[in-house]
Amino acid sequence: MTQPAAPPHGTPDAPLLVVHGEAEIDAEPEIARIAVTVNARGRDRRTTLDDLTRRNTAALDLIKSYADAVAHVSTGAVTITPELDPHGHGERIHSHHGRVHLTAELTDFTALAELTTRLADLELTRIDGPWWSLRPDSPVPAQARRDAVGDALRRAREYADALGTTLAALVELADTGADRTRPARAPFERGARRAALAHPDEPAAPLDLEPPRLRVTAQVSARFAMRPPRL
Repeated sequence: MTQPAAPPHGTPDAPLLVVHGEAEIDAEPEIARIAVTVNARGRDRRTTLDDLTRRNTAALDLIKSYADAVAHVSTGAVTITPELDPHGHGERIHSHHGRVHLTAELTDFTALAELTTRLADLELTRIDGPWWSLRPDSPVPAQARRDAVGDALRRAREYADALGTTLAALVELADTGADRTRPARAPFERGARRAALAHPDEPAAPLDLEPPRLRVTAQVSARFAMRPPRL
């Protein structure tokens, strides 16, 4: 026979115990994402577009040359913007500015350091990132949730034991949130990178990228019905 559910506020015959459980797991990142912005600027629209196409192709070819390390690459927004002469009148165009946004996800962080440096050394190319994360199917968040449930159960049993009684039933379990820390991003551009090189005509040495550990957290709220304690 099915027992009636315990009331949300509890009763003397079925006291309600509410606890919170939490867990934190530090994990190594599994994916690094970088954003690449390719620029072109010129007085002539067609020349600007040709330069943008050439630089975009160079960036894509470079990224795709790291095929085993690149999990995903995609093209985002593409813009060609006419810029009016600030000192002119009417609709006189002073120049054109073209921009293409690319995103690449890598799983090999040694290749990431080399690729990031080589991309930053391309003409009028900006790099943002890396942003570190876990794979979508990573078991780490699930383990954190299991640990949070275990923490809530342990706390509930400790409270019940302090009252000289035991838990009778689980009334409610709620996921109250989870968070994954991410490192701050640091944009850098070809011009700044070139300025730091003693020999600008030589290939730049790969950047020293140190992946941070990611902290995955989970929190739950649990309501238990207890057997009546003797107070």
